[in-house]
Amino acid sequence: MSGFSSEERAAPFTFEYRVFLKNEKGQYISPFHDIPIYADKDVFHMVVEVPRWSNAKMEIATKDPLNPIKQDVKKGKLRYVANLFPYKGYIWNYGAIPQTWEDPGHNDQHTGCCGDNDPIDVCEIGSKVCARGEIIAVKVLGILAMIDEGETDWKVIAINVDDPDAANYNGLGSPSQDPNLNHI
Repeated sequence: MSGFSSEERAAPFTFEYRVFLKNEKGQYISPFHDIPIYADKDVFHMVVEVPRWSNAKMEIATKDPLNPIKQDVKKGKLRYVANLFPYKGYIWNYGAIPQTWEDPGHNDQHTGCCGDNDPIDVCEIGSKVCARGEIIAVKVLGILAMIDEGETDWKVIAINVDDPDAANYNGLGSPSQDPNLNHI
């Protein structure tokens, strides 16, 4: 998405690694607070935290100044997603919708659990491998509620509006344009 750029600091896969975002004027911005939630009517912005086929678990650092993207840490170790043969890492672009937050004080009526205190996650299923820190416009296809360590963790399933197949998908049950694949 034009107008935004990113700047990496320190070596990847280290505790110091950060990705800072900038606006069209080159000013540092927060991907959590300064990027509009909507890209267009019924289209959301997505901040790409983890590009497809990579496995370093990255996330917007909601407690750090300017909220850079950094690698998640658990029990003093950098986190990675396990590979599931034959795939390496995430099979989609993974990120978050800016200006959203899963409230840890709100008990969700669907899951019976409170929010995970993070922005709402997005799994973008288009064909492009995005870059970490890239801002893309996505069309929502559906949602999935997960419970992770007793907390509600919503996942939005979406497709990049610039994907060649985006017009063919309008929900999770969207039929294929190939009649031989409509049974899937």
